[in-house]
Parts: sequence; C-alpha cells; structure tokens
Amino acid sequence: MPMTAYTLPWFTETSSDRFNDVRDTSLAKLVRNDMLALILKGVLIPGQRISEPDVASRLQVSRVPVREALRELESSGLVVSRKHSGVFVRQLDATEIRDLYQMRGLLDGFAGRCVAQLALDRRQALATVLSASLDVMRQAENLHDVQRYYAENLRFHWAIVEAAGNQQLSDTYRNMVQKLHLSRLKNLSQDIGMQVSITEHAEIVDALCRLDPARCEALLAQHVGDAYERLLSNIQHDTPVETNP
Repeated sequence: MPMTAYTLPWFTETSSDRFNDVRDTSLAKLVRNDMLALILKGVLIPGQRISEPDVASRLQVSRVPVREALRELESSGLVVSRKHSGVFVRQLDATEIRDLYQMRGLLDGFAGRCVAQLALDRRQALATVLSASLDVMRQAENLHDVQRYYAENLRFHWAIVEAAGNQQLSDTYRNMVQKLHLSRLKNLSQDIGMQVSITEHAEIVDALCRLDPARCEALLAQHVGDAYERLLSNIQHDTPVETNP
C-alpha cells in the first residue's frame, strides 16, 4: 500500500514545473528528488524496473540528468543497476534488514543519550514536540490508522535525531531508514504492537524529561530491537505486518 497521505519527515518534494527553470547542473538533483518521492511513497515498488526514457519524458528533461540521478540513488542503496537489464528499485534481503535494524538501534540509542544531555530549555522544547507526536500516535491507534501511525512514528524518532545536533548522524540515519522503508511499504495495512510501541515512546519521553541519558539510550536501542523481533516473529508465522519502531 503506497504512502500517499503522509509525508516522510525529512523529505521535501520538488514541484515538477521547476524543471523548466533550472540549469542542467541542478537537474540531476531535481530528478533524484522526484524519483525518491515515488520510491518512498511506494509508487515505484521494490523490484520494479525504472525506465530512463519514461522518466525523461515525464519530467521533460534529457536522459543525462536521469542517469546521474539514478547513479546517486544507487550509491545510497535505493536502486540497483543490472547489466543488460536496467535499473531496479532495491529489494532488501533478510541479512541486510537485520544489519540495518542493528545499526538503527545503535544510532537511535546514541541520539537518545545526546538529547538527554541537552540544556534544560532545549530538552523541554523537544519533550513538547515528542509529547505532541505521542498524541497523534494515540489518535492513529484509536482509529486503527496504521499509515498515519507509521509516519508519525518516523517523525518522533527523526525529531530526536535532529535535536542531537550531529549532521553526520542525521545523514546516516536518514539514508538507513529510507532503505528500511523499502522493506516496510507492503506492511502498512496491518497492525502489530501499536499500543506497546506507544508505551515505549512514552517511557523514552519520560527518560528525556528526567535527565537520564543512560536510560534514554537503553530505551531507544531496546525499542528498535524489540521491533525487529516482532518483525521476525511475524515473518515466521507468514503474516507480514508493520512493526512501528
């Protein structure tokens, strides 16, 4: 099910009419953003071939910036080029998904430790943002709106990562979660663990407010690890579902 209603927290789409108003040197970035939006929304699904001529025709650009954009998407791990076949949206295997979850747990934990040591005013401001995000997640859970919950869940974690104030962390985290997103698009119609996930998020906010870096780090790392275990459990039962980390 494509995510058409809710925007991912770090992504700003580019209006297609801007393609006629920029020079060739910036076209590749605009093309990349356009294709990235289609991938992250699930319009272009894992395993689907991306046609260079179709993209160029739709955006009214030459194939040169399209090729450059595809190379950039390949370097970030979102598409793969196959000799004599073309370029395809990546399909993550089980080992890569495991590795990404492990790395995400480390990064979430590090970000949690960082934000729990912020100055009081900044911690309070972040806690306000996270509490509002929790309210949205509760509303989504009451409405059984898994897509809305998923998007708000990403905003919750992204707010923590951004507040940590480490650009390398933000860049690495964004790229990693975008790849994980490829494996989760098809699981946005069923719910598992939204209530449990909300409780875990509330505990994270509490640790932040109590100026407890070690607990904040541990809770975030465990939160991601538990989400992966729920995913594994449901794969074993042949029931693909959304884990909401």
